[in-house]
Amino acid sequence: MVPVNSTSSIFSTFLVTGIPGVEACHIWISIPFCAMFFISLVGNVTIIMVIWREQTFHVPMYLFLAMLAASDLGLSLFTFPTMLRIFWLDARELTFSACFTQMFFIHLFQVSESAVILAMAFDRYVAISRPLHYSSILTNSIITRIGLAIFVRTLTVQVPLPILLRRLCFCHSNVLSHSYCLHPDIIKLSCSNTRINSILGLFVVLSTMGLDFLFILLSYVLILKTVLSIASHGGRLKALNTCISHLCAVVLFFTPMICLSMLHRFGPRLPSHIYVLVANMHFLIPPVMNPIVYVVKTKQIRDKILKLFIKKGPGES
Repeated sequence: MVPVNSTSSIFSTFLVTGIPGVEACHIWISIPFCAMFFISLVGNVTIIMVIWREQTFHVPMYLFLAMLAASDLGLSLFTFPTMLRIFWLDARELTFSACFTQMFFIHLFQVSESAVILAMAFDRYVAISRPLHYSSILTNSIITRIGLAIFVRTLTVQVPLPILLRRLCFCHSNVLSHSYCLHPDIIKLSCSNTRINSILGLFVVLSTMGLDFLFILLSYVLILKTVLSIASHGGRLKALNTCISHLCAVVLFFTPMICLSMLHRFGPRLPSHIYVLVANMHFLIPPVMNPIVYVVKTKQIRDKILKLFIKKGPGES
């Protein structure tokens, strides 16, 4: 967001990295990544558009889904283009300002997606545990306040990161280990004291995504407790079925992040491209898979999308 004082640094740009060890295949690798970018754009924009246009979808579950699609769309727009530039043009240079801006928005949408997934867990808990009071608990006013709280929390924790990076100088190296700019990756290259940056970065992760994950686990413990109290087997399956799409979103978002953290801290030393691929899964897979999962599992959205793209015949009413 704010350019670093490059006069105190040896380097004036950062170099992002493709997938180490397979540089000769970058053109071929770009094909699936390009397809994923297209699916992410079309899928998430379509979900947002359908929910925006259909008044019947202006209810908590679908409004939260629109927020999730918006976060996924933001992640796609700030990750895929940089990767495709590397694959197609071998364009690896990013100015400090461009890198810090990309880093800010990637972490912004990452943290907001975590918060939206938590809000969706709360929505599922209320729908299953308090079905008769669902509409009175999750009113439009409450949804607006939750959305505003997510926005304010995300901005509050993310704005200091690029500001504190501005005081650092970079003289060890300028080669980042990923195809886009991430906060932990950037501070590793600094020859300044990065203790404040590291502490703040860890605090942001633990107080947002870490805390969100714990609350999501708690919500599903309560959901499971409620489901087990339902007498009929069919009723239990019906209640659990309403959570499948959300559970997929939880698994897609948190599993790669936890695996990457465990590999870095406790796992064996693996080739660098393994870490890059796991990191790419965390940032690239959810924006692609979430719209597919929700379209496949949600009949109402699937029917509205089909109506958008399939025109009725002249004899049909």
